[in-house]
Parts: sequence; C-alpha cells; structure tokens
Amino acid sequence: MNPFRPFAFLIAALCALVPGQAAQAQAFPSRNLVLVVPFAPGGSTDLLGRAVAERLAKGLGKPVVVENKPGAGTAVAAEQVARAAPDGHTLLLATTSTLVLNPVLMANLRYDAERDFAGVSMLASAPMVMVVNASSPAASVQEFVALARREPGKLNFGSAGTGSSLHMAGELFKAMANVDIVHVPYKGSQPALAALLAGEVQTFFDLIPTSKPLVAAGRLRALAVTSARRAQAMPEVPTLAELGYPEYEASPRFALVVPGATPRAIVERLHAEAAGALADAELRQRFSALAMELGASAPDAVAAYFQAERARWGALVKAKGIRLDP
Repeated sequence: MNPFRPFAFLIAALCALVPGQAAQAQAFPSRNLVLVVPFAPGGSTDLLGRAVAERLAKGLGKPVVVENKPGAGTAVAAEQVARAAPDGHTLLLATTSTLVLNPVLMANLRYDAERDFAGVSMLASAPMVMVVNASSPAASVQEFVALARREPGKLNFGSAGTGSSLHMAGELFKAMANVDIVHVPYKGSQPALAALLAGEVQTFFDLIPTSKPLVAAGRLRALAVTSARRAQAMPEVPTLAELGYPEYEASPRFALVVPGATPRAIVERLHAEAAGALADAELRQRFSALAMELGASAPDAVAAYFQAERARWGALVKAKGIRLDP
C-alpha cells in the first residue's frame, strides 16, 4: 500500500472544501435576511437595527426584515439566533446585556456567548450619564462621594432593574469610589427617573437621551458621563475617568453577530456591507442626536472585546454576589 495515499485523500478533501465555501459565499444571499432585534419596536436599539437593515439590504440586494423579539434581557432573541441555520441569513443585533451581562449573571443561560456567535462588526456605543436631582447638595462627583462617605448606607441609587447596564454602572461606581450606597431597582428607566425627581433615590446612571432634556430644563444635574472619553451628546460633562477613576468605563455596546458556524466568507461579506453602512455621514449624524456613537470594527475584534468585558464585569459580579434567574 502506498504510505502517502491517506495524505493524498486528506489533501484532496481539504481542497474540495475551498471551492465549496467560495461557491456558498458567491450564492449568498439566496433569500431574504432576518435581523433579530432583542427589544420592542420604537426604542433606540430598534431604530439602530432598522437603519442598519435598510442599508444592508441595499448592498446585499435582498430585503433584510427586522424581527423584534424582546424578553429575558435579550436572551430570548439570542437563543433564537444561536439555534438558527449558520448560513448568514439570520443576524442578531447583540448588546452588552446579550454577550456580557447575561453570561456573568445568569446561571442557566440557554446559549453560549462565546461559542454560539460569530462577530460581524461592532455597531455603536451609548454612553450613560450620572445624574442627581437639581436640589441635591452634591454639585460634583467629588461632593457626592464625600456625602456618601459621611452617611454610609443612607444614599440610594436607582436603576432600570437588577442586572441592567444602568444597575451595573452604579455597582462599578460604588466599587471604584469605595462608597456604600443602596441599589433600588425599578421596572424601567422612567420609574427610576421619577424616583430621582421625587427624592426617593439620590442618583441614577441613565442613558443620555432620557435624562438630557431634564438636565436642560434644570430639573436634574449631570455630574459625569460613563464613557472613556467625553460624550458627543454632552461634551461639557466630564467623564468619571477624568474625575479620578481612570479605569471607569460603562457604555453599553451594540454589535452585529451571526450563528457561530457561519462560513468566514459570508461573515466577511456582511462585515463589508455593515462597515459601509456605518460610514454613512447622514446615519452617523442621525444617531448622534440619540447619543449613540457609531463605529465599525473587524469581525475578530467583536469577540475579543466582549470576551474582555465578560472577564471585567464577571469579577465585579462575583465580588458583589449578584445573580439573576434566566
């Protein structure tokens, strides 16, 4: 028997795969695509999804249908896409909750954030703002920290629910500022804002579009933003990093992902279309008004970013003993 025959068969098999994958990529897309958005229609995430879907459709030559699938902190949508055929026709608008917070907070999550998805591109970030009531004696972060240290356990911070990005931003601040303030979860950001205005809580980490009008009206005071650099929507407000917390960064991120086994050639095609869409000046200006900062990334950078974030937030969650049921 020829000792090299098994290797010949192996080489032939590998060579056969390359034309097959190329043909699959050339045939893509072969039907309408679906972009699953893990929130109800009308919010900023949904608007981002619809804008990206519209531009992807133009580049791909096939309709991209937005399917809203809210529930379980984005886990319902994520599970659906994780189980979809890995052919590039089903995409997910993933968030920090999907790929970072759910995995570190939920013990029985029904998808694997690392294994079940392949990154296409980062899409946007959404800085938050730390606000207090306009009548608060704290006119700055330094004064708020001093007040909290004088009265440990007496001050409260509100959130849109346990495990939300808004909650975790507050927990990170507590840890870095070494202050004892009590978390009070509400069923959404609007009830939390109402509690802040009523004096039930003393601070709130909120998405900028919700709080900015109240800051402009003089009902709230903005102390700092949570991004690594100043937010385009509130350039006059310093970052927490500037104010003595250089490692602080808590801006929810949005990314386009597909099922994990999707062929690389299809991922690259989707990436090229997504990057082209995000370079559109009109689109960037439109979402700047919603305090969302658009920006593409290489596919591999998506996985690398969220892997690093899981490690970072996982350490905080473990230290604080925070858990959620899926």
